Amino acid sequence: MDSKQYNTYHEKKSHTEPDFPYNTYLCTIPFDFPSVSIHWHNEAEIIAVKKGTGIVNVNFSSYKVNEGEYVFILPGQLHSISQFENSKMEYENIIFEKNFVANSNDITSHIILSILSGEYDTNTIIDQSVSYYKEFDNIIKYIDNLCSKKSAGYQVAVKGKIFELFYLLISNHKKTESTRNNTEYEKIKKIFDYICENYAEKISVKDAADICCYSSSYFMKFFKQTTGMGFIEYLNSYRLETAAQMLSASNDNILDIAEKTGFDNLSYFNRSFKKKFGLTPGQYRKKIKR
Repeated sequence: MDSKQYNTYHEKKSHTEPDFPYNTYLCTIPFDFPSVSIHWHNEAEIIAVKKGTGIVNVNFSSYKVNEGEYVFILPGQLHSISQFENSKMEYENIIFEKNFVANSNDITSHIILSILSGEYDTNTIIDQSVSYYKEFDNIIKYIDNLCSKKSAGYQVAVKGKIFELFYLLISNHKKTESTRNNTEYEKIKKIFDYICENYAEKISVKDAADICCYSSSYFMKFFKQTTGMGFIEYLNSYRLETAAQMLSASNDNILDIAEKTGFDNLSYFNRSFKKKFGLTPGQYRKKIKR
């Protein structure tokens, strides 16, 4: 199996079908995978926490989320999901493309696109402290029921309910006054894209710095300030998380997986993996397979 199939970076991966650009799927951290590396995509995403507790990071702000809460992620926002201490988190990903709800030139599409482009100060976390939480929660549950039964024409009802969600957002939020420059985020996205495409190869700090047109020393400072971790630390973490997915989804031997994820020294790979996950690669695979 091609190692690229294991990537957690979603920018170039389609989550939906062309004729119905809306999709949901269930995941559990850490049983399906230990974490979801920081990534971005062009679809809107709602994370619905079904059970447990976890950590969701959106544009480098970290949030502890609990059962019954929602995370609303705009297209293009950087985000990741990780385990909180020893807790597990079962969650539903709801993914839909912009053209699912905004594919014309009328006022409806204009309003929705203004929300999806970040022009409004919408809540990232929608919990019981949010005034419209109960309405939002009921709509999501209704949509889940529609998608479960899939009665004739259910797609029409799903789309109608998504419009209701956007009405809640537009009627409860104002246009943002923020004038923050997104240049830094765009540069970081290019770095993540490069890592996604080349993590199996040798990647140096200079390689990444050249993408941003920075010197190596300035790039290391920039990356640390923006993401909260060093570039090599992030690169190795991404490789290890990809390796963990390969261990759970394939029968490839550990040496091959190490090489496919950019580690040319098996001993170093084993030590790094155990430091990150608390288990050797072999122990991790046995645990996941069980």
